[in-house]
Amino acid sequence: MSVFGEAALSAFLELLSAKLLDSVLNFVADHRQVHQQLKLWQSIFPEIKAVLNHAEEKQIKDEGVKNWLGDLQDLAYDVDDILDAFAYQELRLKLQKTQAQASSSKVRKLIPTCCTGGHFSPIAFMFNAKMISKIKAITDRLNSLNTRRSNLGLSEIMSQGATSKGNKPRLQPTSLMDGAVEYVGRANEKQEMLELLKSNNSDGVCVLSIVGMGGMGKTTLAQLVYNDLSIKESFDHRSWICVSDDFDAVNITKTVLRSLDADSHDENDLNLLQVKLKEKLSGKRMLLVLDDIWNESYGDWTILRAPFGAGTKIIVTTRLQKVSSNMDSVKAFYLDKLSHHHCLSIFAQHALKARNFDGHLQFKEIGENIVRRCNGLPLAAKAIGSLLRTVTDHSEWEKVYESEIWDVPEDPCGLIPALRLSYHYLPPHLKRCFAYCSIFPKDYEFEEEEIILLWRAEGFLQSKAKIQGKGLGNQYFQDLVSRSFFQRSSEDKSRFVMHDLMNDLAQLVAGEIFCRLEGEKQRKFSYRSRHSAYVIDDWYHSVKKFEAFNQMTSLRTFLHLMAPRYLVFYLTKVVLDDLLPRLSYLRVLSLGGYEIYDLPDLFENLKHLRYLNFSGTRINRLPDSLCALYHLETLILRDCSELKNLPSKIGNLVNLHFLDIRGADSIESMPSGFDQLTKLQTLSNFVIGEGDGRLIRELKNLSNLRGNFCLSGLENVNGQDAREAKLNEKLGIDGLELQWGTDLENNTRKTEVEERVLDFLHPPKKLEQLIIENYGGVKFSSWIADSSLKNLSSLKLRNCKNCKSLPSVGRLPLLKDLSIIGFDQVQKIGVELFGENQLNPFASLEILSFESLPNWKEWDTCEGDKKVLKLPSLRELSIKTCPQLLGRLPTNLPSLQKLEIHRCMSLVVSISSFPSLCKFSIQGCAELVDDCSSPAKELSSLQTLSLSNISKFNIPADRTMLRFGNSEHFEIDGWEELASLSQQGFSLVGHRFISVWWCPQLQSLETKEAELQPDKISRVESLRIYYCERLNRLPQVLHELTFLTMMEIDNCRSLVSFAENNLPPNLKKLRIRCCGNLEYLVDEKEDNKSMSSTLCLLEELSIDVFL
Repeated sequence: MSVFGEAALSAFLELLSAKLLDSVLNFVADHRQVHQQLKLWQSIFPEIKAVLNHAEEKQIKDEGVKNWLGDLQDLAYDVDDILDAFAYQELRLKLQKTQAQASSSKVRKLIPTCCTGGHFSPIAFMFNAKMISKIKAITDRLNSLNTRRSNLGLSEIMSQGATSKGNKPRLQPTSLMDGAVEYVGRANEKQEMLELLKSNNSDGVCVLSIVGMGGMGKTTLAQLVYNDLSIKESFDHRSWICVSDDFDAVNITKTVLRSLDADSHDENDLNLLQVKLKEKLSGKRMLLVLDDIWNESYGDWTILRAPFGAGTKIIVTTRLQKVSSNMDSVKAFYLDKLSHHHCLSIFAQHALKARNFDGHLQFKEIGENIVRRCNGLPLAAKAIGSLLRTVTDHSEWEKVYESEIWDVPEDPCGLIPALRLSYHYLPPHLKRCFAYCSIFPKDYEFEEEEIILLWRAEGFLQSKAKIQGKGLGNQYFQDLVSRSFFQRSSEDKSRFVMHDLMNDLAQLVAGEIFCRLEGEKQRKFSYRSRHSAYVIDDWYHSVKKFEAFNQMTSLRTFLHLMAPRYLVFYLTKVVLDDLLPRLSYLRVLSLGGYEIYDLPDLFENLKHLRYLNFSGTRINRLPDSLCALYHLETLILRDCSELKNLPSKIGNLVNLHFLDIRGADSIESMPSGFDQLTKLQTLSNFVIGEGDGRLIRELKNLSNLRGNFCLSGLENVNGQDAREAKLNEKLGIDGLELQWGTDLENNTRKTEVEERVLDFLHPPKKLEQLIIENYGGVKFSSWIADSSLKNLSSLKLRNCKNCKSLPSVGRLPLLKDLSIIGFDQVQKIGVELFGENQLNPFASLEILSFESLPNWKEWDTCEGDKKVLKLPSLRELSIKTCPQLLGRLPTNLPSLQKLEIHRCMSLVVSISSFPSLCKFSIQGCAELVDDCSSPAKELSSLQTLSLSNISKFNIPADRTMLRFGNSEHFEIDGWEELASLSQQGFSLVGHRFISVWWCPQLQSLETKEAELQPDKISRVESLRIYYCERLNRLPQVLHELTFLTMMEIDNCRSLVSFAENNLPPNLKKLRIRCCGNLEYLVDEKEDNKSMSSTLCLLEELSIDVFL
């Protein structure tokens, strides 16, 4: 049993009591013996639950109590399995009864042969000798635990909070700092806080919050600011209060008053205290630090701040984002981990009384290794450093490095109390959720939805309130994020990760109930283990890898986590054929990513399953026995590209909440029965096959659908069927994709029918994203441009080849992303898109893209008209493969950052009014111009410039240099007339990465090399030149490019010499290919004494002249 697991156990016992009070007792009412024993369980559970707080205190020193708690938790799992078996059988009977009533001829086929006698009842199959024996064994164990409870002296007590009776309270931090220590790593945050605190503010109390996980240095930063000399001079009064879990407005106000007046009399009337405090602060500047706040009540905060006025600045430190939000912080400082260098300094100061290892070289390597394990957590560096302060034996340092962080003693370390405190303050339901995450390896990145689905499968998402499913799971997950137990991945902001020390904490509190198998680590797991995950890095998982699971007969979680190094994994058949059928209590089974082709009929023994994941496997069918998993809530078949069909009796999965078949593109039609899946919340795709159009009617009952939903195969649906789907009643759907088949030329497809279908697929008004693809109608439904879709932010219309005009979506107030692709009939875009008489069309539009409009000729933007099109928020404009588009682009685009014009050979592109442009890519246009009527302005924001296949370049050379001279990335491709860069005003000046492709007339990069100033081209880091057959020389100042590290010259057959003076001094990679006339790298006539030293800097030299 873990040290802090009993609170989670308390929640578990409460859940079991609720199950007993639910339908189970009614279900077994006809069996007197079983009913009596379950009633006995019901009476004992509250007695045991009442003493768990006492057991929490005693277990630390009493091994007997610790064992009692372990046995109790083990029993609780077994009880849950029994109750779950009852629930399963009750579900089965209800389903069979419903089906029997619907079709009496099928009754005998649906009911097992053992139940087809004249006395068909639950007792016929439920209460056999084996089941009754299990129930009696549970009762005996429960009675034994209750007796041991009395013998151990456990009694009901009230929780004592963080400083329980008998435990030494944690010392609270004060405002004073350790003068012997130099504090490092938070200089920027400190400086910004000082500036904010010293600035004048007349708008009320100014609050700055410092937010971060335990041990991140929040209090230390507050101390640094509080004790800064400039702060002492700027404020008349300062006060420091360590609040912790005891947010008492009376005591806090008293403490502030005493800091102002030491002779202040104690008073317990909050009103009198606050009146007195307000008088004392009148006309004064006050700095108040509230350290370590946990209270999330907005009401308590508003009461506390009442006496403070405009002269008061408050610093708050907390682990909870919600605290920061409640206090209306002017700014929240979210502390991240420190750099290795700063952590090393902290460690050295506490371990060696020195700033670094210069005087202790024998400890430098092992010290650096230890600090890496601290992973940027300053408290960890301080704690481990303090532990080693008096240790001079190198081998002892090695032991600390090789051991787990939790093996460090608590009292001298201080680390474990800091992190345990975060866990200790979690409510019981969050403790279970956090402990469960101990099965994930360190640095494992997870998605929010992934974790929520697992929590639901394990029964953690239980609430008396009406919040259910993902809503409740999202609340739990965000609570853990706000408390810094989870943090966003630095690599992928859509994913999360646990800090290494948080992962260690999870393992500590989880105990033997949770376990994980990593790599080649083979260890014996406890028979008590219920939840397990494994990550194995090799491509074949043999029988030996799974030997550890043989003793875990009551396992609930079998979770395969894919390692990123391999794309293909093979699994021994023994797991499918032998191991898994024996793990009959599984709730979670995940075999995603394996090269599994055939599934044995293994689900008959896995009736407790809630979560099943076969994503990325090669299975082509699912066994019929899967439809007997009446408890199943999550079925993930994502990227099962070989899967042909879903099981025909899928309607039996009455508890299914989540079905993901994205990427399972071989599924051509859904089976009937979806109308029975009324609990379904997430359905990634509903496929309607040929001749199955009526199946769309089954969506009528799926009122709980939410998130993203795709309807495909709509060419097989008629208007009446579409109407019966009641799509507009699915209020939880955020994103909708409507797909027709790609074969628009099929004679069976009728334009009028498809228009009626679209009319009746009106989505809910709260829709945020809409995609319509391969629609065969001539016009769009009016609802697409209806202002009632006021939340619509993204609209993508693809391959609607029969449509001659676009819907008037300019009136959608929150539309941010509009994509028009594959409209063969559209010739003009203008007022019909913007909206007739629309005063401010596309007010929120940020991304606009057109692609594959082969007959589009005119874009009427009303230039020169009072109603000129203004797109004030547009950041990205992309026009691709519109070969007949004439005229010019809109000019009034003040926010435009990215402009892409590809394969628009009739279009004139002007850059005159794009002051915010960052990326400019032209790959084929009629003409590139600059509006010379207004003064040219430098595009200082331009980062990437790519010019290709421009029929006419019509920009004066001086304006070219001003517009494009400072882009970091500069690329020219396919410019047949270009003889030199400087001819058009281009230069090497100002760029860092330069590429020139397919310029057959290019002879030199610069025509006036004598005028080049080397100091202005020193930014160049990379130079690539490809397929410039007439290029005969490189710049004379090549050797002056001190930042140039990489050069590639390919198929420049006229090039004779590489450099006339010398190679660039820091060149590391030089690749020359197919330059058949190249005679030498450096002119042999030159006296280049430093030539050999330059070549020595090269790390890679590749010359292939003849191919």
